[in-house]
Amino acid sequence: MTTSQALIAFAFAAGLLTLTPGLDTALVIRTAAAEGPRRAAGAALGIGLGCLIWGAAAAFGAGALLTASETAYAILKWAGALYLACTGLRMIVKPRDRFEPGEMRAVDAGPIAALRRGLLTNLLNPKVGIFYVSFLPQFIPPGVDPGRFGLLLAGIHVAEGLAWFAVLIAATVPIAGLLRVGAVVRWLDRVTGGVFVAFGLRLALERR
Repeated sequence: MTTSQALIAFAFAAGLLTLTPGLDTALVIRTAAAEGPRRAAGAALGIGLGCLIWGAAAAFGAGALLTASETAYAILKWAGALYLACTGLRMIVKPRDRFEPGEMRAVDAGPIAALRRGLLTNLLNPKVGIFYVSFLPQFIPPGVDPGRFGLLLAGIHVAEGLAWFAVLIAATVPIAGLLRVGAVVRWLDRVTGGVFVAFGLRLALERR
């Protein structure tokens, strides 16, 4: 895989995953609906910062593992493949019927407090770290610095996430309604699950 191919493939896969509703999406929608667009933008920036911190930690940590030890590389490879495949199969077999953002109590006021809320929500979620450790190494081509390239990939993911959050904030009511349609949520889960399984198999079959 060339550098350009890796960037395009990652941008596509990360973009699809960004569109799949989850905890971060719920936080942004709830904040926009209950507290307004400025605080929702603050929450989105906090989430992006949290992703970047997790991504940097995974990029440089995974990079050290990839270059230091064949055994560590194999463990990371199979752990990542298993995580991606199991997650993907679960989404395909048992897709959600609905996505409910729910209600939010306005316990904190102001964009800074919302940013802090988004940041802590992300940093305290170990699944984000597991995702980056499992996902980033697949898109690091030979001959590049794993840490720096992984950080670039994390930056792409964050940029896509912020762009999607901007759309959510601008269209909170119609988007929230769409994400309550069972067919839409099931379709998103199954497509994303298929992507997870495909990349898990690719990682398992890949030779160093």
